[in-house]
Amino acid sequence: MLVNGRWVEKWQPVQASDDAGRFIRQASGFRHRIAADSGEGFAPERGRYVLYVAYICPWACRTLIALRLKGLEDAIEVRVVDPRLTEQGWAFSGELGSDLDDLEGAGYMHELYTRADPAYTGRATVPVLWDRARRTIVNNESADILQILNADFGALARNPIDLRPAALVDAIETANARLYADFNNGVYQAGFATTQAAYDEAVARVFDCLAWMDARLAGAEWLVGDRLTETDIRAFVTLVRFDLAYYGLFKCNLRPLSAYAGVMAYLRRLLAIPAFAGSVRAHHIKAGYYSIRALNPSGIVPAGPELDYL
Repeated sequence: MLVNGRWVEKWQPVQASDDAGRFIRQASGFRHRIAADSGEGFAPERGRYVLYVAYICPWACRTLIALRLKGLEDAIEVRVVDPRLTEQGWAFSGELGSDLDDLEGAGYMHELYTRADPAYTGRATVPVLWDRARRTIVNNESADILQILNADFGALARNPIDLRPAALVDAIETANARLYADFNNGVYQAGFATTQAAYDEAVARVFDCLAWMDARLAGAEWLVGDRLTETDIRAFVTLVRFDLAYYGLFKCNLRPLSAYAGVMAYLRRLLAIPAFAGSVRAHHIKAGYYSIRALNPSGIVPAGPELDYL
């Protein structure tokens, strides 16, 4: 991680743990919005911003899905890091279908963080929304970037879809809170638990949340309301990685995803939407997660699973 702008140690998967061995996620450090009159200097302009993502990362891929659903591909460029985590975190290698950083010449994501803030302390995460005009980070919080892509680029978006309609905001926030705590972050709390009690607690919440989703989807097409919303994006990015990584590597193996008929039908519906399907690179997901030495010291990437929906 970075301490006062200097890389000081090898990358580690566990950012912090509490006294009970529960995994704790780092808070994001850049939280600006895009608006011509915001006073922060970030105006919605075509070609000015770049979205840095990793196809392994669910948090990054939910922003990529939103960008494509909104039709912002011609307004915001995308750069992809190597899915394999190095001792200095995310790298720009040009391998496995990833990119070199042709904008700033960085070898690692953490170099963009110190370019934005020479005294930055923390982990260099993705996604990152980068302002190429000011050569700085606008935002590195995926929840914020979802809202930025949905609302802040206005007429630059080709598609009028609203992923956060006003009438559904309260229901979206309620569903999002449960999804984050019990599922999106829950799988990480299971995988990175350092005590049996912390693992048992986390894995129980993961499968309780799957049962909750399955029940909601028994009589509905979407998780909230009668339309696609950002909640569906949040659910999808964890669901599509479940069989590929979380079931085995993160020990979320109480029962397979196929045990939830409603969830599986929902996952297939989402994969039929190009913006969702285009966010999935199974070889990146497996290469990335199985590069975490703390969980897979050998670095061997499994051949399977063979999945009929991918």
